Amino acid sequence: MSLSLQDLEVNSRGKVAGYAEGAKAYKNKLLAMGLTRGAEFTVTRVAPLGDPVEINVRGFNLTLRKKEANILLVERG
Repeated sequence: MSLSLQDLEVNSRGKVAGYAEGAKAYKNKLLAMGLTRGAEFTVTRVAPLGDPVEINVRGFNLTLRKKEANILLVERG
């Protein structure tokens, strides 16, 4: 079952399951940042209103805006 990055809490782990339909241009940017299918990450911070979200993936911290985070489909892991 795929979730949105917004569904995960701070300190929870996840894995990239895929990408939302119709987001090809931004999908390429996510891939370039290391968010390939199967990549594991940890949610490190979430702003009070849920925007932005910071994750640790492949040893570096990456901050995503809510719109960007919604493109990413994840699994709990």
